[in-house]
Amino acid sequence: MKTTVDIPDAELAEAMRFAGARTKREAIVTAIRDYNRRKRMTGLLRHAGTCRKLQTVEELQRQRRKG
Repeated sequence: MKTTVDIPDAELAEAMRFAGARTKREAIVTAIRDYNRRKRMTGLLRHAGTCRKLQTVEELQRQRRKG
């Protein structure tokens, strides 16, 4: 999708540096992907510790040893 956005030069330059991006587009796409990934992770964290049916590390290791 094409759009026109006024992004402060210093912020865009810093985003390009952090992302290792060669182009402005690459920096912006990388930033959007990272933002979306972080939001998905935040959503998953709400469920952390709510499942009681998961096996413990010890149970998994015992099963692996049994074959």
